[in-house]
Amino acid sequence: MYLMYSDESGDVGTRNSPSNYFVLSSLIIHEANWLPLLDDLIDFRRALKIRYELLMSEEIHASEFINGRLSLQANIARNDRLDLLKKCLKWLSLRNDISLITVRVLKVAGNDVFDYAWRTFIQRFENTLKHRNFPGGVGADTGIIIADNTDGGKLRSLLREMRRYNQVPNTAPFGGGARNMKLRDIIEDPVLRDSKSSYIHQMIDVVVYFARQYYEPLHKGLKNTDYVYKNIVAIPSYYGVDYKEIVRSINEANY
Repeated sequence: MYLMYSDESGDVGTRNSPSNYFVLSSLIIHEANWLPLLDDLIDFRRALKIRYELLMSEEIHASEFINGRLSLQANIARNDRLDLLKKCLKWLSLRNDISLITVRVLKVAGNDVFDYAWRTFIQRFENTLKHRNFPGGVGADTGIIIADNTDGGKLRSLLREMRRYNQVPNTAPFGGGARNMKLRDIIEDPVLRDSKSSYIHQMIDVVVYFARQYYEPLHKGLKNTDYVYKNIVAIPSYYGVDYKEIVRSINEANY
């Protein structure tokens, strides 16, 4: 079984909202590799504690680390907080047992942003499971969604609906119209977790924060952007855009 840890950045509002985009990112790990991942992550957190005095019980929350709205025991300087986030991205980029998925939605008034984003996200997870394209696995593996705190009731209803009725538009070889492609590889209702008690969710929080930076820079003049974005493994190449072009665009947006 594959576990998909997911987190959000931005909000789903379309009126008087400070954001134009709603972004979802996820980290997918096979159950057989889950404990080694967790053990390595605990060791990584111990290294961060030694280097930055970040307690093992303290949460890594990217937006707070950048904005400075913190309640940490140690007074970690802003440049060290950014360096810590860079190390998180670097740590993820060196692993070969995980996959990361990012979906972004440009918010339009009148649209159900939450529904559209999560529907796309879920379908991407389902398709990759069906085609056995995640690393590891033993064949016909299923998957389960473990989401950071979100609208759990709405997400649960959406997932249950997609198991019974899931109209997917046909691609060119199949002509027009749509097919009812019911979910078959994602099991159970989504599990909701508080990122404060989940090291894995804290890592995906860093990914989704910087993924949104690509589309909607939150802080112009952010230092070390080239290094940070070279290691944002959530979007190595999106919709055929060259990787170097992504890094160049991000740097232009932040300087």
